[in-house]
Amino acid sequence: MTNANVRSQGSTAAAAPAAAPAAAHSAPVAGRIRAATAPASAGSPAGILLVLAGTVSVQFGSAVAALLFPRAGALGVVTLRVALAAVLLLVSCRPRLRGRSRTDWAVAVAFGLALGGMNTFFYQAIDRIPLGPAVTLEVLGPLLLSVVTARRAASWVWAALALAGVFLLGQGGFDQLSPAGTGYALAAGGMWAAYIICSSRAGARFPRLDGLAVAMAVAALVTLPLGISSAGTTLLEPEVLGLGLAVALLSSGVPYALELLALRRLPAGTFAVLMCLAPAVAALAGFLVLGQTLSALQCLAIALVVAASTGAVRTGGAGKG
Repeated sequence: MTNANVRSQGSTAAAAPAAAPAAAHSAPVAGRIRAATAPASAGSPAGILLVLAGTVSVQFGSAVAALLFPRAGALGVVTLRVALAAVLLLVSCRPRLRGRSRTDWAVAVAFGLALGGMNTFFYQAIDRIPLGPAVTLEVLGPLLLSVVTARRAASWVWAALALAGVFLLGQGGFDQLSPAGTGYALAAGGMWAAYIICSSRAGARFPRLDGLAVAMAVAALVTLPLGISSAGTTLLEPEVLGLGLAVALLSSGVPYALELLALRRLPAGTFAVLMCLAPAVAALAGFLVLGQTLSALQCLAIALVVAASTGAVRTGGAGKG
């Protein structure tokens, strides 16, 4: 796996937040998120770059996955993505499983269920509706999280601006969406919010990327029966496996590792608003990989989302306080 250096960085990054859950264990959910992830500086440049790199990787990976749907189907691609990413992470991280409390295992399993659900719902969505609108709907989950964890008036303003940009980006596409595709995208957004919460807690409880590796294995166990029943032996074809490996690296292994490290450097609210860049990156990936064009209205929406994300970081982000 290409993130061998990420593992070494993760070992040092885990040291500071590892003690946070003890003090914040009895706090409300939003408080635990902030305690587990709040860094010394709310606008950590390293954290911001990690989020941006992860967003680019996952959206271009989704575009590549859409090209594979005719061969393996949406459920088959989900299985390839999650199972291969789980193998790569388990081999590269070699997580320590002994000495874990029941709470640690509960967090890891919840993290895995969030990962599996988010991937399955999202791929079902982009199998029915275009990539840009699907991500536009999905990002409502992190946006809602940023509002819930906001403790400054400016954070609510930036979240509202990002929400306006998200809806504007979907103009010209929402009228063509199927009800099932819309529902799957919204469900993926809810699981994305759950992923942010679970990821922050797993990052605080597990060293390095151990929590991510265990969670990905749980997600693989959940999605494997669905993929096998849907695609069968097609999953074993060399070309399908090769593209599946590329999707696994771009859409799971690399971005999830980067986001887990980012959550140790940024408040959850700032992270959630930064994730609003996803529709803009998805639109770019759709244009470059799938040939989807951008309208002037969509370009304006991208500018609004970028402005909202920048403003959230400059004001310290939601969730710090």
